[in-house]
Amino acid sequence: MTDRSGDGRREGIVGARSLAVALAAGAAGVAGSYAVAAFTPSFVAGPIAGLLARRMPDVVVRYAITVLGDLGEQLNVVTAVAIAVALFGAAALVGLAVARRREQASLGPPTTGVLVGVLAFGTTAAPLASVAAGLAAGLVVAVGNLASRTGGGGISSDRRRVLGGVGSAVVALGGGYVLGSRGSFGGDTGAAEPLEVTDTLRAEIDDLLAMAGERSLDVDDLDPLVSETFYEVDINATDPTITADEWELSVTGAVDEAVTYDYADVRTIEAENRFQSLRCVGESLNGRKMDNALWTGVPIMELVDPAGPGEECCVMLRAADGFYEEFPLSALEDGFLAFGMNGETLPRGHGYPARALIPGHWGEINGKWLTEIEVLAQEVDGYWEERGWHGTGPVNTVAKLHHQTRFPDGRIQVGGHAYAGTRGIRAVEVSTDGGDSWAEATLSEPLPGEDVWRQWVYEYDLPGREHEVVVRAVEADGTVQPEAASKAFPSGPTGWVSRTISP
Repeated sequence: MTDRSGDGRREGIVGARSLAVALAAGAAGVAGSYAVAAFTPSFVAGPIAGLLARRMPDVVVRYAITVLGDLGEQLNVVTAVAIAVALFGAAALVGLAVARRREQASLGPPTTGVLVGVLAFGTTAAPLASVAAGLAAGLVVAVGNLASRTGGGGISSDRRRVLGGVGSAVVALGGGYVLGSRGSFGGDTGAAEPLEVTDTLRAEIDDLLAMAGERSLDVDDLDPLVSETFYEVDINATDPTITADEWELSVTGAVDEAVTYDYADVRTIEAENRFQSLRCVGESLNGRKMDNALWTGVPIMELVDPAGPGEECCVMLRAADGFYEEFPLSALEDGFLAFGMNGETLPRGHGYPARALIPGHWGEINGKWLTEIEVLAQEVDGYWEERGWHGTGPVNTVAKLHHQTRFPDGRIQVGGHAYAGTRGIRAVEVSTDGGDSWAEATLSEPLPGEDVWRQWVYEYDLPGREHEVVVRAVEADGTVQPEAASKAFPSGPTGWVSRTISP
């Protein structure tokens, strides 16, 4: 009887080493895609991450939003990258198998490159990034082949192939990261261009930003009234790349006549500036996904009225990233189409070329990359309603507690921001005894606008024992923010914010 155990072990070793080279080629292919596409929808992991977000069970998405927060999005991207590496690796494994079966190692690199390139194009429809992915993967296989034919001090040819493939993949990963971090080769969308406005409007922008700086409380670690960084939450891992020249906005549905505007049409309408704050429905009660900016744009009804919307009930906003959200038509009366932010062109991450701002509503309803306003004759569910959320109504009132400083004389200073949507903030009350007694905090002077947050700060003597600081907001009409706490799902977080402070 013939003992074939040695041959089996040999085949197993060869198979494992081929798998190592294939995975190295897969990683290099992903790096090649990133080198050209950067973190845009043309990057192979982008569409995969978007698909994962859409296809995951609602309970998983809910957990990622309410518990994991930004970590959930990061894990989604990491998973998408791993899937892309595995897919490209499988394509490379097929390429290696073809070469081995034909006993022509030279077939491995081109077969791998073509298969990876086709797979990348099928995922992204991005020619340049797909070619880069194929070339990078094929190059790893080619380097592995070359290393296997080079003498190596007692190291077997198979092992040299693995070392060559993995080593070249490491180089590809480093180079891809560096090149991709510098931006896409696909051309700028224009979002980095200066905001072109009239001299009068520019002077108003400068005056309003200066006003916000002057009215901001002098507290080092508290965001000023115009946020230094503004949170971003999207349904996809990568943002659409749309140029102003190709962008269009249509008003459709239950209207007398559908109309379509291009970017130049929007810019012919007299523009104005507005302060407006946004708060994420999925944040924690004392989270930091609430910010404020000065927006430049035009009233949305200037675009909707010419279509003749009549007395319909609702509107669905649709965006280039696949997002859609419904809300009452009456909410558009004060709606805004913004193309500028803090005196600059609207950033791509905030919806360039244009986004919607609907005062008083949760941030999710303020669609970015807006492409369609569909007037509806009856209510339908939006993107998040279909997933169990009910957060498209008026935003909940909140006073956040983010700042705490202890002075040398023993006094303590606490502070934060308060926001009530269009209802406005009249006062913030602070309790240093767990809610038994209350005192008013110092508020920042209000900025112009009906949907703008305010800062607050309060100082008190340290009581010499552990104590609980509680804060609550009072709306403009005297309504006190409700005490009852609720989590973000399904209608946004509510309740008083508190913090325990030690002596």
